[in-house]
Amino acid sequence: MQLGLVTYQLGKDWDVTTIIRNCTETRFEGVELRTTHAHSVEPSLDAAAREEVRKQFEDSAVELVGLGSTCEFQSPDPAVLRKNIEETKAFVKLAHDVGASGVKVRPNGLPDGIPVEKTLDQIGRALHECAEFAAGYGVEIRVEVHGGGTSKLDHIKTIMDVADHASAVVCWNSNSTDLENGSIDRTFGLVAGKIGTVHIHDLYDPYPYFRLWRLLNQSGFEGYCLAECPASSDAVRVMHYYRALWDRMVG
Repeated sequence: MQLGLVTYQLGKDWDVTTIIRNCTETRFEGVELRTTHAHSVEPSLDAAAREEVRKQFEDSAVELVGLGSTCEFQSPDPAVLRKNIEETKAFVKLAHDVGASGVKVRPNGLPDGIPVEKTLDQIGRALHECAEFAAGYGVEIRVEVHGGGTSKLDHIKTIMDVADHASAVVCWNSNSTDLENGSIDRTFGLVAGKIGTVHIHDLYDPYPYFRLWRLLNQSGFEGYCLAECPASSDAVRVMHYYRALWDRMVG
């Protein structure tokens, strides 16, 4: 397993040069760039700007692990659903051009008045379309365990079973809803072998991180655990401490 950063809060105000410099200094080996943030790695970039982003990462020790979109597929409005599918495809093209291996998407809740099974099926079908498209670019679609109701691992399993594509994988999100009587064994087992990336949070939290890492190892996971941490006025110092704690816990 490797340690990386999600620029959701910590790092949201950094450009690409700063992200690479700070990750290099603190030995964070990769990064997932969250959309709408200061680095401005967005589908609107032209070809020259995309090549510059790719070159900056290729010339560094930091891997561009993925792009964190906010695309979601639960809306009962067909026009909204189609817009999110097409936006996901635009992120796939961007990921290919800048050298990222995946695009993170998310289910974001269960709409009122719609049968749960119908919503899960719709999300899964949309993911299949996106994953099929992404496969042509050598990119993964990473489905974050996210949203009211949709963060239940039983629902994520249903979604992934419908999506049924090798390029659709799970982004484990280390949620409190993963736990059943303090254990993640059953819920992890629902998606074991399908996990592409992992989001982790403050390592002093009561979440069973030691057990998670053991289960990831047993499942053959060799990817990134990406720190999704609160913003800080002393972010680099926080990253140094995070790396030291990671080394002690994982080592």
